[in-house]
Amino acid sequence: MQQYLIKRLLLAIPTILGAVTLVFFMMRIVPGDPVALFVPPDTPGPATEELKAQIRAQYGLDKPLHVQYVAFVKQMMTGDFGRSIRQNTVVAQDLLLRIPNTLQLGVLALLFSTVLGIGVGVISAVRRGTWIDRTVMVGALFGVSVPDFWLALILILFFSLNLGLFPPSGWGGPIYTVEGFKHIVLPALVLGLSGAGSLARYTRSSMLEVINNDYVRTARAKGLRESVVILQHALRTALPTIVTLLGLSFGRILSGTVIVETVFGWPGIGRYLISGINGRDYPVVQATVLLVAISFVLANLISDLILVYVDPRIRYD
Repeated sequence: MQQYLIKRLLLAIPTILGAVTLVFFMMRIVPGDPVALFVPPDTPGPATEELKAQIRAQYGLDKPLHVQYVAFVKQMMTGDFGRSIRQNTVVAQDLLLRIPNTLQLGVLALLFSTVLGIGVGVISAVRRGTWIDRTVMVGALFGVSVPDFWLALILILFFSLNLGLFPPSGWGGPIYTVEGFKHIVLPALVLGLSGAGSLARYTRSSMLEVINNDYVRTARAKGLRESVVILQHALRTALPTIVTLLGLSFGRILSGTVIVETVFGWPGIGRYLISGINGRDYPVVQATVLLVAISFVLANLISDLILVYVDPRIRYD
């Protein structure tokens, strides 16, 4: 197990480095000058160029591209992500303020996705061929197909503007407070629904593969209750596939926060990334992408480790 962990962590290094390297060069290729945001439009021509030169020198943007890249990698390895070009704040501190908000949103969305997806997937498999099965599969297809931003707007229109049950946007405090919970419900629902759709389909497929196996029929022949047969025998055998998908679901939820946090005005790393892209704020974008890449790797690693406990037949040597 220890050798497997070391191997996975070593393999993760080029993956993470490749992601941030791609973003580093793409941000410098796309049109737009981050320095231009600092220059007032009524500044005279010579003064404008002088001011731009000073700002570029301050943030190291006047150096050759390969020199900037080497400096970026060195800073990244020490945890120094520099200062935001647009806000002149320490990027690491900005991320520390926003990570808990995104983590709360992501965990709640994953919990909702897991409970709903596995629950309706099991019901659909047990009721195969009935109207319940068809309804669940249509709903799952809807959840997978509908864009997050469209679903977010529909939920805001219905639950916020028409019914007035939840706030349309913003952050109401920690999740354990009433206002905090009200503000997080809608964005968590949006993130969780599409994940629940995928999970329901995979759960149904995995359950159908095992539900007619000999050991399941034997459990029924022994007179065990149907709920015990389904949950302790069939679902337990189907869990490895489901756990693997959960790791991917968390990564999808994390990437979905970019859109959802922007629509709902949620102060997380997704919204922070969008503001960095719009403002050509290189340090912000690079640091956020690095954090997301690390989260993807860790989520998949954790799901692999959980598989060992779910299925004793699996061993990582």
